[in-house]
Amino acid sequence: MSRIERAAEGAGPFTTRLTWPLGDGGTAVWESRRARKRGLLTVRAAGDREPRSRRADSASVSRLRRLNAITASAFAVGGGLFAFGAAVAQFGAGDATGAWIYFAGGLFFNTGGYVSLLQAVNAPRQDNGAGALAARRWRWWSYEPGRIDWLSTFLLFVGTLVFGINLLSSLLQGLSVQQVNRLIWAPDLVGCTLFLVSGHLALVEVCHGRPGIRPRDLDWWIVAVNQLGSVLFMVAALADFTRPATSSVLNIDIANWGTLTGALCFSAGGVLQYFERP
Repeated sequence: MSRIERAAEGAGPFTTRLTWPLGDGGTAVWESRRARKRGLLTVRAAGDREPRSRRADSASVSRLRRLNAITASAFAVGGGLFAFGAAVAQFGAGDATGAWIYFAGGLFFNTGGYVSLLQAVNAPRQDNGAGALAARRWRWWSYEPGRIDWLSTFLLFVGTLVFGINLLSSLLQGLSVQQVNRLIWAPDLVGCTLFLVSGHLALVEVCHGRPGIRPRDLDWWIVAVNQLGSVLFMVAALADFTRPATSSVLNIDIANWGTLTGALCFSAGGVLQYFERP
C-alpha cells in the first residue's frame, strides 16, 4: 500500500477539503461545510473499504442543531415575507403596506445572516492527531477572512445589513428621484452584489473548487437555490432603477416578480436547511 500523503483541496487561498493520514494507518477527511453544518468528519480505518462518519462531541452537535434551526427558520420566514411584500406591491394593495412587510422580512434576513456567521465562528475544528472534530468555546464574533465559510457568511450578513438601509429608507415619504436612487436603489444593488459573491463562495466550498452541478448532494441544492434567489434579486434591483428624466421605474413588473421569485428561492433554501442539521 502506498504511503498516504496529506492533501488539501479548494480554490485560491481557501481550503474546503483536507485529507490527512492517521497514526493507525487510516485516513481522515475534513470538509468545510459538512463539519460546520453537520458536525461530521469522514474517517477510513486501516483495512476498511468503506469510510465512516465520525460525529463531533455532543455539546458541539447540540449547538449546531440550535443554530441550524434558527437560520433555517429565519430565511424561510424572511423569504416568505419578502414574497408576500412583492405580491402586495405587484397587485396594488399599496406601497406603504408592501414596504412594512419588506421591512419585517428584512429583520428575519438579518437574523439568518448573523446566525449563519455564528455557525462558521463556532464550528468544531479538525484535530489532525486524533482524526476527530475538536469543540470550541462559544464566541459571538471572530475575524477569519482566510476561511471560505467565514468569508461567505460574513458577506451574507453584511448584505442583509445593507438591505436594511434600503428597507428603512423605503419607509420614508416625499423623497426626490435622486434620493430614491441613492438611499433605496443603491443599497439594494450593493446588497444583491454581496449576496451573489457570498453565494459564489458557498458554491466553491461545496464543490471544493470550480462550481459545478451535484444533483445528489443536499448541500449543493441549498446553495444553488439560494444563489438563484440572489440572481433574481439582482435582476429585480436593476429593473427598479428610477429614471431621473421621467421619474419612472425601468420595469416595475420585473422588479416585483424578480423579488417575489427570488424570495421564494430563499424561503425554499431555508426549508431545505432543516434537513442539513447534524
